[in-house]
Amino acid sequence: MNGKCKKPDRYKSNLPSTSVIICFHNEAWSVLLRTVHSVIDRSPAHLLKEIILVDDFSDMPHLKRQLEEYMTMYPKVKIIRAAKREGLIRARLIGAKHATAPVLTYLDSHCECTVGWLEPLLDRIGHDTKTVVCPVIDVLDDTTLEYHWRDSSGVNVGGFDWNLQFNWHALPEREKKRHSNSAEPVYSPTMAGGLFSIDKNFFELLGTYDSGFDIWGGENLELSFKTWMCGGTLEIVPCSHVGHIFRKRSPYKWRSGVNVLKKNSIRLAKVWMDDYAKYYFQRIGNEFGDYGDISSRLELRKRLKCKSFKWYLDNVYPELFIPGESVAQGEVRNNAFSGRYCLDSPARKGDTHKAVGLYPCHKMGGNQYWLMSKYGEIRRDEMCVDYAGSDVFLFPCHGSKGNQLWFYKPEEKLIQHGSSKKCLAISENKKKLQMESCNSKVLRQQWRFENFNATALLVT
Repeated sequence: MNGKCKKPDRYKSNLPSTSVIICFHNEAWSVLLRTVHSVIDRSPAHLLKEIILVDDFSDMPHLKRQLEEYMTMYPKVKIIRAAKREGLIRARLIGAKHATAPVLTYLDSHCECTVGWLEPLLDRIGHDTKTVVCPVIDVLDDTTLEYHWRDSSGVNVGGFDWNLQFNWHALPEREKKRHSNSAEPVYSPTMAGGLFSIDKNFFELLGTYDSGFDIWGGENLELSFKTWMCGGTLEIVPCSHVGHIFRKRSPYKWRSGVNVLKKNSIRLAKVWMDDYAKYYFQRIGNEFGDYGDISSRLELRKRLKCKSFKWYLDNVYPELFIPGESVAQGEVRNNAFSGRYCLDSPARKGDTHKAVGLYPCHKMGGNQYWLMSKYGEIRRDEMCVDYAGSDVFLFPCHGSKGNQLWFYKPEEKLIQHGSSKKCLAISENKKKLQMESCNSKVLRQQWRFENFNATALLVT
């Protein structure tokens, strides 16, 4: 741990106490107990008011009487059971309803808290009750359960893309300049959402979570946006470390036919994102479905006199690429083979270094929604089309042009790579993208950018 974190006089002497809320559904016995014991063993007794275990309708036997009998040894632990499957968001609200401490601390049920994890979080809220704080999240290996400690000198902060998916990115230079050492809390535009502390009254003032949200998804961005826009700050605290198991896939199955993440995200965008919501809506083909009544959430925002989303982007997340500043948005369609094929990105987050693909054009946005920036980048939000001599693939945008610089010539319909001077083409067997010597008469090299506006282009 950073030496400055260990200074005995670093934190206030009269810190508020907290209720630690841990929601679980069919969690493994050893993993759940590791979480609970790390909280009990590594939290100062006077700061830990209670641990509230919210059972979201588990059906595994070890989580019934066995768990209750075990926890009788630990009077600070309360077990609350949902009468039906509620999902993470509503389970967290059940926990908040039973909490009696002034600060709520949420943890997932597969964590390990380290020595000294709690005091730095409560100290920030002790100084300002409108500060929402998150620990540095370290990795617990999901096969060996080993704790992988991460030095917090290189702390990342949370962001999001225009698909309204959370992502991590490096601490911006402007934020580094605010600090004299790496132990100081850093501003974060968003939170991951699973591990954080918040003043209970401030959480209630912000309207807790949107009751129209289902199961999980989007609640972290909603809480992040309204924290900043409605008078608070969101910080990551480098002196607080909590390990977390990141599962390769979700162990839960839902029978709901509704795409809950999409429904939640639509509600989030319509309430908090003002005119910028259109960038998300374009990605879902402007298909809204039934997202429920949002009038009470709009009223909440009005009542709290929250700032605009433009203020948030200008002041909290100026690094975010704004699609409205691009020269083209939408599909990139090839003229060959009756114009059936479009650029199609790898579908999963882990596929960012895989080759950009081809797929029949479907007009549904999603993996075929591309942007061309005024600087000559072909983007999928924070990922750019990159060519280094072999495959054409996606790579994090670096802003340095080079392998990510492309020129589009609308008269010839060619997409030319800046450094190699080759042009993008479909292979003759229609299986992949390839780079070729430019020839505007070859249909396989001809592309049509949707909504192209040449006057906005800064590179020619």
